[in-house]
Amino acid sequence: MLNVENVHKRFGGLTALQDVSLTVDQGNIFGLIGPNGSGKTTLVNIISGFLRPTSGRITFENKEIQSRAPDQIARTGLCRTFQITLNPQRMTVMENMLLGATGQAGERVMAAALRPGKVREQEERNLERAWQLLQMVHLERHSDELAGSLSGGQKKLLALVQILMAEPRLILLDEPVAGVNPRLIEDIVAVIVKLRDEGHTFLVIEHNMQVVRRMCDKLCVLDMGHVLAQGEPEDVLSRDDVLQAYISAGGDVAAASGAPVEEQGAVE
Repeated sequence: MLNVENVHKRFGGLTALQDVSLTVDQGNIFGLIGPNGSGKTTLVNIISGFLRPTSGRITFENKEIQSRAPDQIARTGLCRTFQITLNPQRMTVMENMLLGATGQAGERVMAAALRPGKVREQEERNLERAWQLLQMVHLERHSDELAGSLSGGQKKLLALVQILMAEPRLILLDEPVAGVNPRLIEDIVAVIVKLRDEGHTFLVIEHNMQVVRRMCDKLCVLDMGHVLAQGEPEDVLSRDDVLQAYISAGGDVAAASGAPVEEQGAVE
């Protein structure tokens, strides 16, 4: 579904990515992991159009996208969230949801004036869809509250279901459980797995190795801008070179290997 082929990215004399290739299959959760500074966010920014690669090729559903703008890529069905949610904080939860719907006839002046029935019908469908998605993540009771009043975990859930309003075919998630209350981590993971089981496809950046082990079908490890390992989570996370990469970057062996939270001494 998504192919990244021999991508390089240089910022002046700094090489951020070197010969990176990976493939995301439809209906999978593909995890992108690695120590801080390994190039994960740079790669996702390139895939989603916020950066251009120095060289290389990226195809989504067999169409090249590496030279397209972010909005053009989003319209192809490849949408993303950000580590810090960007939902308008002074709009309500429901208003945020309705912002995510695409192709709204009411946005065009002539259509709104000449075809009010179609506009109203579409708005009713969007509202019904928004309610269904909010109910799925247990945010329906917050629909009239400002998005800025939600907790960090609830904001992550809102960002995810808002993307679903656009009916994406592949979703890029940038650290979906970072800074989230442990109780809500379970909810977020359950929603992502449920959506995968319903046919959605994900590319996920995540540092919480317990979450990675539980939900990812395949993993790619980046280290210092190049691919260190790819494959099944258990195989990848048991490799000595992967553990060594985390240690060299000042990480924790337990965190890299996915040891239980109580052994790590902290909950992400």
